[in-house]
Amino acid sequence: MDVMFHWANLIEQNASELALLECLDMGKPITDVLNIDLPEVLRTIRFYAECIDKLEGAVTHTASNVLHTIVHEPLGVVGAITPWNYPLLMAVWKLAPILAAGNCVVLKPAEQAPLSCTRLAQLFVQAGGPAGVFNLINGTGQEAGRALAMHRDVAKITFTGSTAVGKLLMTYSGQSNMKRVALETGGKSPQIFMPDLYDLDAAVDRAVGGIYDNAGQVCNAGSRLLVHRSLHDKFVSRFMARTLEMYQPGDPLDPATTMGPLASHTHLSQVLTRMKQAQNDGATQVLPTKPLTGPGAYLAPALYVGVQNRMAIVQEEVFGPVATVQAFDTEQEALMLANDSEFGLAAAVWTADLNTAHRMVSALEAGVTWVNCFGDGDMSQPFGGYKLSGNSRDKHQGSLTSYMQVKSSWFSLQRE
Repeated sequence: MDVMFHWANLIEQNASELALLECLDMGKPITDVLNIDLPEVLRTIRFYAECIDKLEGAVTHTASNVLHTIVHEPLGVVGAITPWNYPLLMAVWKLAPILAAGNCVVLKPAEQAPLSCTRLAQLFVQAGGPAGVFNLINGTGQEAGRALAMHRDVAKITFTGSTAVGKLLMTYSGQSNMKRVALETGGKSPQIFMPDLYDLDAAVDRAVGGIYDNAGQVCNAGSRLLVHRSLHDKFVSRFMARTLEMYQPGDPLDPATTMGPLASHTHLSQVLTRMKQAQNDGATQVLPTKPLTGPGAYLAPALYVGVQNRMAIVQEEVFGPVATVQAFDTEQEALMLANDSEFGLAAAVWTADLNTAHRMVSALEAGVTWVNCFGDGDMSQPFGGYKLSGNSRDKHQGSLTSYMQVKSSWFSLQRE
């Protein structure tokens, strides 16, 4: 516990250096790192540090000549493979509960953004972390990630990233020691805007942020905007205006920048390919993408209307600043459109009617559902999804015990 609190304090003291590394690695605006990512990193570590002495076992009600205890024990060695979109935060969402549960960890950060995680490991040692408890390896997923997942001394792999890689990790588990595999594998999150929502302008602002924050490189990005037909034209007009006011790509080291470049030119090329396919499929781009100059992989926000659920731009995760708008006429149609997806990470409903909200939340196939907000939460909130979005939950106290195993001990107290 003391080591984890000291670790958090050192991270706080070195916030400027960590923010710079994060910014240089993947282009995240430095203001976002300082004001959003790092405060959440500190909350996560301190939350799990507080959980350490709150773990409880159980003594069950049995016969008088029996003692039955149930305790949690560490798994041993856990491998963590983390993504490049939130290098520090996604790593700590896994590292903090793994370490708090008493395990050793081998972290493989994304090869596109390893610097801040490397510094994180150094600070853990500086905080008094025992040698060999927090280990870090760098390399590609095909080599370092696969080797970690195939290793027979690794008791569990936890991963945030693509569905394709998540499936590979499950295969590697079966080929090795049947290690546990915890996956968070992206999403295609719908936001449903009902005709009776409280405040259209406020809802639009949250919708804009829900897709264009972090240049759309967010697993739960609210990229599918389902808008009641009576609001559609006004919503789109307002959305376009507010996007141009709120998000203009720029130098991520400039404190005024609200949108940095994408993580790499390779990823930019993939996003542009999906945008071209959307146009070929018949979607209409209504938010102009201005040509940008400079060495970074810049892409201005994009918005498509006239889309159909069959289109790849609706069904496949783009992982960039690209949103779609679809009109609906009835609640049933909105739910059908929302659930017609292989993903189920997150969703949102905007309505003034509590009955409508309860009904729709119950029907939505998503691990996290927001009502009249998007992206809100704290450390009590389990984060994970349904369907191809994965099989695990980060954050919250249950994540701690997911890195432990249950031991049942049955004592016979019979006397001769």
